[in-house]
Amino acid sequence: MHKSAMPQESTDTFQDQIRIILVETSHSGNIGAVARAMKNMGLANLWLVNPNSFPDEASYARSAGASDILDRAHVVSTLDQALADCVLVMGTSARGRKVPWPVIAPPEAAVAAAENAAQGPVALVFGRENHGLSNDELQRCHYHIHIPSNPDYSSLNLAMAVQVMCYELRMHFLRGIEGGEGSPYLKPMTAPGDPGWDVPPAPVNDVEGFFGHLEQVLIDVDFHRRDNPRQLMTRLRRLFQRARLDQMEINILRGVLTSVQKAVGRGDSTPSTQAKPQATGQDNGDV
Repeated sequence: MHKSAMPQESTDTFQDQIRIILVETSHSGNIGAVARAMKNMGLANLWLVNPNSFPDEASYARSAGASDILDRAHVVSTLDQALADCVLVMGTSARGRKVPWPVIAPPEAAVAAAENAAQGPVALVFGRENHGLSNDELQRCHYHIHIPSNPDYSSLNLAMAVQVMCYELRMHFLRGIEGGEGSPYLKPMTAPGDPGWDVPPAPVNDVEGFFGHLEQVLIDVDFHRRDNPRQLMTRLRRLFQRARLDQMEINILRGVLTSVQKAVGRGDSTPSTQAKPQATGQDNGDV
């Protein structure tokens, strides 16, 4: 049987003010999957309106480690109870209405949630698996949230819909932390010099030494002729410059070139005007 997780102290944060409300969920496994989606994105405030079966082993099995979210879930009998103290209510809807209602996309819903969370709880309401929220329930909402899925196959699994909204909330939260500079988790790391890269970028002198060494090796193996160069070195230079090599990568490549020269009996043919590989253990391609 399930063993309850240790209780966690609640704090008055943006995440705690976001209330995920599931209305009359039919399959308890979906409740567990929603708890997992919430915990992935740092949310923990789950409310269940008249679920068909909860708690049970299926919900905890599907939560995959998010049992603490289920342990602290609020179970109520009516939607009115879940919404009583909320300052903003947004419900998911995929259907058009005879009477148009304010509709926003998930990113705008995340912004609205953040703007109102300081005043009180903000509710995101998700309906039944088979037919969503009723018209009366949707009329309790200030906004309807429309997830722009494929119109030819628009129905989302309950947990998937919750995951989309939790992701947008998480992204908005991360962009707003650290004094407005944004979270380091959102900053790309694609090349040497970016925060988190393990080796500094190669200086220009070392890169030029590599190009000179490369050209000499191509001559040694009769692949390149200086008297008829065409555009070979220009295109190879463009290739490697596009890669933005770091210092270790330069050393590895210089080691490979030296090994090729030794294999063809040209071990001393590296141009004297070019820097040779540093003695860093990289001449043999070791990392």
